[in-house]
Amino acid sequence: MNSKIHFSILLLTLVAAIGCKKEEADPEAPIIAFLSMSADSVEQFNNAVVIRFSYEDYQGDLGEPDADDFSLRIKDARISEYDWYHIPPMTPELQELYIKGTYELTLDPLFLLSSGQIENTNFTFQIRDRAGNWSNEIETSFIAIVDSL
Repeated sequence: MNSKIHFSILLLTLVAAIGCKKEEADPEAPIIAFLSMSADSVEQFNNAVVIRFSYEDYQGDLGEPDADDFSLRIKDARISEYDWYHIPPMTPELQELYIKGTYELTLDPLFLLSSGQIENTNFTFQIRDRAGNWSNEIETSFIAIVDSL
């Protein structure tokens, strides 16, 4: 009889241990994913490029109220430095709440950096939330920039 009680206690303990799942904390950094680019080829100086990406942030602290605060950095693969862009606040009155959506970034018209007739490039970018957390880094598809003459 004692062995049945011990077995029952052991079984209940095992079931309770398996049933108790440790809850994972929400990620602090934003999560982004590349969705699309408006073109795969553009004529230099003539066509703006629109990059579309999804975002998800559990604290909702994406975007800055001050237009002089830049929270998106993007790097053309042909250049070593980043260009910076402003993202307006994604939540009303800077509230902290879970947000998920899509964002469209319009780049200025691209241009050739060399004397050739065509160049291919892609872009790498990240966003930073108001707490200073950087998202994952993502890359776009390639785009051809052709001479306009």
